[in-house]
Amino acid sequence: MDDKTRTELEAAAFRRLVGHLRERVDVQNIELMNLAGFCRNCLSNWLKDAADEAGVALTRDEARAEVYGMPYDEWKRRHQREATAEQLAAFNTKSGA
Repeated sequence: MDDKTRTELEAAAFRRLVGHLRERVDVQNIELMNLAGFCRNCLSNWLKDAADEAGVALTRDEARAEVYGMPYDEWKRRHQREATAEQLAAFNTKSGA
């Protein structure tokens, strides 16, 4: 596979993943972190890192809006639930905190 095709396929897969996460607002970031080791914030950070490496102006808030489909504060207000004690314990165990 040539580099151009690989990049196009990777971009399509990323867009599909982001679209899936936008639809699955029932899945909380802490659940993603505990099960997969990454979350929506990680994706937005990786997008920001890629923009920085490419010399593209993209703020942290803009990157988050790209992943969440809305401003992060709005997503939190609409969809984020308080983490349970069990979720926090699992997160702290995995993160070494």
